[in-house]
Amino acid sequence: MSNSATSQPINVLQLGSPAGLYGAERWILALIKHLDPQRVTSTVGVIKDDPDQDTPLCKEAEKLGFQTHCFEANGRVNFSVIKQLKQFILQRNISILHTHFYKTDIIGFLATRGTPCKIISTPHGWSKKMDFKLWCYETLDRMVFPFLDAVVPLSEELYNPLAKIPGLKKTLHFIRNGVDLSEINQSSSIDSGILLKKQNGKFILGYIGQLIPRKGLDILFNALRAVENLEWELYLIGDGPQKEELEALGNQLKIADKIHFMGFRPERLDFLRGFDVFVLPSRMEGIPRCLMESMAAGVPIIASDIPGCNDLIRNHETGLLFEVDNYSMLSGIVKKMSISQDLRKTFAANAKIHVNEHYSAARMAKEYENLFMNLV
Repeated sequence: MSNSATSQPINVLQLGSPAGLYGAERWILALIKHLDPQRVTSTVGVIKDDPDQDTPLCKEAEKLGFQTHCFEANGRVNFSVIKQLKQFILQRNISILHTHFYKTDIIGFLATRGTPCKIISTPHGWSKKMDFKLWCYETLDRMVFPFLDAVVPLSEELYNPLAKIPGLKKTLHFIRNGVDLSEINQSSSIDSGILLKKQNGKFILGYIGQLIPRKGLDILFNALRAVENLEWELYLIGDGPQKEELEALGNQLKIADKIHFMGFRPERLDFLRGFDVFVLPSRMEGIPRCLMESMAAGVPIIASDIPGCNDLIRNHETGLLFEVDNYSMLSGIVKKMSISQDLRKTFAANAKIHVNEHYSAARMAKEYENLFMNLV
């Protein structure tokens, strides 16, 4: 029986990563906040590789009033988690399991076999540079997709290659990414350290996200080294395995004193609002949440001209794009942005209108609600 014929909301388990609060994790939080609780009851779960592993996604979900659950899978390969997940699905009467990334996709697929629970995967992007092991996992993930009840990529760049997989087109859906505009509209403060720097005439550039190679932060460092006659400072909000390498690069380029590695910060929006420009020099993206947040916050953007970024940023209208890996071009654009406050204001105003019209989490959640209901 369709849930539309009953008065009870359906139970949906969002199965995410315990690793941090980055794009995909914040995407989950934005989605569950905007789903109608009369139609959908959301639970947030993570699979822990280590019993001492922190679970920021669950902690944030709990703050929002949602139930959470941690599935213990000590070690990289632990098949007991499949049994744990299956038992949880049956005991909690989970109608939809919504998974994110290859690990939860594969474990979720196995756990839902023999249950009435439907499984949906939302791919958030693929790795560009990977070792053989990761390549195998991501290839296996795509092989599993045709056997899921729905696969819902969040950008055309992710959708188009998946549409070519035999047997997948019938369960492939496209729901455009969205950002939690309410969270951004409620924030108004600026980090005091950044505010002081701005008052002292510093031009503040910022980045929020993981410190990993595909984000192209080495290009940004080289570009800033080449900028002349500009008193700039760069704030990096986030953490990742590339931190030591980037610190060494900053020292090598003799710009380390201008670069601030702030680590993961829950008050990231206070930093964002203090940036004169947000820079995303990525080599590969899905639809970057950090760009949508910057647009909604009225912060002008410089980004690499790649799919995902150029889906959001209309060059010379809602921001400026540069050729990927071209640090010389990026350097010139940084200087151009720093010179004209009017240009920055124009881009910021246009970008805010664009993201409000096309990329709200409320619109995204409504489309997911309809998909959930159609599946059950």
